[in-house]
Amino acid sequence: MVSSGIIIIGMVLGVLVVIPAIFVIGAYNSLVTLRNRFKNGYSQIDVQLKRRHDLIPNLVETAKGYMTHERETLEKVIQARNSAVAARQAATDNPGDGGAIKALAGAEVALTGMLGNLFALREAYPDLKADRSMNTLMEELTSTENKVAFARQAFNDAVMLYNTKRETFPTNLILGFFNFQQAALFELEDAGERSAPKVDLS
Repeated sequence: MVSSGIIIIGMVLGVLVVIPAIFVIGAYNSLVTLRNRFKNGYSQIDVQLKRRHDLIPNLVETAKGYMTHERETLEKVIQARNSAVAARQAATDNPGDGGAIKALAGAEVALTGMLGNLFALREAYPDLKADRSMNTLMEELTSTENKVAFARQAFNDAVMLYNTKRETFPTNLILGFFNFQQAALFELEDAGERSAPKVDLS
């Protein structure tokens, strides 16, 4: 009698321990999976931003041959590009760091604004507008901008899934025991900068 009661109590206690353990393991694994998904999403953004940043010095060098009186604008484009490269490196080191992602978004908005200025000035230089190398670089830049936009959307979707999982009950109960910080969306603050710079190849 006594031994059968002890067995029943042991089974009940075992169930009370095993069920929460299964829940915690499942929730933990789910959060890890979603975190890895948004980190992978960021890596796709990183590839395209690196391509964008690598194109810009060539673009500026080509423009220098024609825009001899626009040195200040060309220097500002390179400065904005260098700031964006530094911000991208910080975000690449930790895509889960909301501050790094926001700094990157701000740097990309500033860079897009500087490129817009360069493209506007290009209109005053017919020889530059006709330059085949310049046009090829601008086409590549536009294509890269579109890829960045798609990659950013995929990243933001993955971040939303992760953050939603973090905040929903009962998963939110285990956050105190593990390091699952909220992730930030990669949003461009200025609505006017959400699209790629307008490139006129005419």
